[in-house]
Amino acid sequence: QRLKAAVHYTVGCLCQDVAEDKDVQFSKQTIAAISEVTFRQCGVLLILCRHAKRSTVTTEDVKLLARRSNSLLKYITQKSEELASSNMEQKEKKKKKKSSAAKGGRASGEQEAAVSESEDGNMA
Repeated sequence: QRLKAAVHYTVGCLCQDVAEDKDVQFSKQTIAAISEVTFRQCGVLLILCRHAKRSTVTTEDVKLLARRSNSLLKYITQKSEELASSNMEQKEKKKKKKSSAAKGGRASGEQEAAVSESEDGNMA
């Protein structure tokens, strides 16, 4: 019941954002209908995942559910690809930071080794 109320609240907020952006109005009945459809579709997604013996909903599950609506499937696929490419960019940035930090660490370590070798040579 709390989950259903949370879905209804979230749908209401999204409808309000769209209403402001597109200069339209959503009736309470429309928001309730969208909430109900959303809640039921989430239930179908969970059934799909259980059937596949998984505990995580994937984008492929969402695409499978949206396949009846070509425009929705196209939109979900586009957003999925955008998210995937931005995730790849973030991973590459992290790799670059790690590799440059590792190179910097090695360079200072090499300098320390050279200093200690010269000190050893001075002592002899």
